[in-house]
Amino acid sequence: MEVKPAVRKKSPSRWEKILFTSLGQVVVEGPLSAEEIAGLILDEGLRMFRPAWRQKEALETIARSPEGRVVAARLGSLVGGYVTFHPPDRFERWGRDRIEGILELGAIEVAPRFRQTGVGTALIEVAMSNEELEDYIVITTEYWWHWDLEGTGLTIWQYRQMLEKGLAPFGLFPVATDEPEIASHPANALMVRVGSRVSQATRSRFENLLFAENKGSP
Repeated sequence: MEVKPAVRKKSPSRWEKILFTSLGQVVVEGPLSAEEIAGLILDEGLRMFRPAWRQKEALETIARSPEGRVVAARLGSLVGGYVTFHPPDRFERWGRDRIEGILELGAIEVAPRFRQTGVGTALIEVAMSNEELEDYIVITTEYWWHWDLEGTGLTIWQYRQMLEKGLAPFGLFPVATDEPEIASHPANALMVRVGSRVSQATRSRFENLLFAENKGSP
């Protein structure tokens, strides 16, 4: 019987999981500081959102933010995947009122040659092991135009199903909303996890953002 490696608490604010893959030993850990990210190299396959060198700059910026978090999977100094958390942007419905206690899972990306190694699941496992997330409503906005359909060979609906299946064990589930970008295609989704220490007041304020009729504006 295969024994799966567990996530361990490396320090009061750091979690890690070690994977033994066909590529070698991959360390999945975080949150990383901006200085640590600066000393790493991003795999050139990490270009879903922007070129790898620019994405590295973006990760450093997120890590410098007070509520920003970056978890990375690295093979030596080479980053093969990452997960980011940050407060919602002000231009988004979720960030417009600057409600404290909402954190956005902004990106999950795994370079093609690191796929099928368990890296994607391990990134989420390590990221969601952070007890601080119990103080937050974690959201992720999933848009089909960001999905690597060509690289995975999946259809839009297969990719959506893969995302739901992958995130459900960590308490993230689709929630109905009329937010225009999400509502623009039926495969898009808002997925939400409510931490155990989130107040009822914060829950109510977030729920009022789900539909425009609750606010009287888009």
